[in-house]
Amino acid sequence: MQCATEESTRQTRRFPRILLPNGMRVSWHGADLELHARVKTLGMGGLLISVSEPPTVGTKLRLAFEVPGGSVRAEAIVRDIVASEGIGVEFTQMEVRDKLLLQRLLNRLLRCDF
Repeated sequence: MQCATEESTRQTRRFPRILLPNGMRVSWHGADLELHARVKTLGMGGLLISVSEPPTVGTKLRLAFEVPGGSVRAEAIVRDIVASEGIGVEFTQMEVRDKLLLQRLLNRLLRCDF
């Protein structure tokens, strides 16, 4: 696996994002849907999720995904639809334990320590 951060044309990013070439599974519930998909990029602020039929911008979602050490659960909102890529979601609520698990994973990936 290669260590890769995503360079963004947006200067407003609060957190670095990690490209996940092999993806990571995420379950999400919202807009009367319950689906499983792959995460393309990962960050403390949110995810880019690969979906063929995206929910509309503003849709609230409940997410769950596995990381080393446990399962991360979060509430999020669809902020962007990226053509042929998926949906950009922003985390809106996450328990402290989930934030710690996610931060540990991101620290590890940013150091390329795998």
